[in-house]
Amino acid sequence: MTAHLKLRLHISEPFDFERITGLEEVFGWTVDHIPPEDEEPNEEWEVTLDEGFDYHGRRIRRLLVSPRYVGEHLTRIFDAVVGFPVRVAHRQDGGWHYALTGMLSIRPDTEDDHTEKTD
Repeated sequence: MTAHLKLRLHISEPFDFERITGLEEVFGWTVDHIPPEDEEPNEEWEVTLDEGFDYHGRRIRRLLVSPRYVGEHLTRIFDAVVGFPVRVAHRQDGGWHYALTGMLSIRPDTEDDHTEKTD
């Protein structure tokens, strides 16, 4: 069985993403970080969100992330201290539409790490 890579994505553009969606960050997972045998690493990762969000009248449940800068590879996320800059696309009219940018990081493997804890 392929292990899911748990991810955290902080959307920085559009600047009013939090106002539009009510979310500061989105959380999800991917299996695209593991390339098929004898092949190069995937240039894009499809991320399935833990919880979807509404964006411009559409319900978003999956995102496609790719490196923001030419020559970079998503596998650098494993070396990133704070996060890795990415372009973010959502499904629209049967294809992927790049409309967002952000910072992708590996989510710590703790229970309910993206919900506020109260004692």
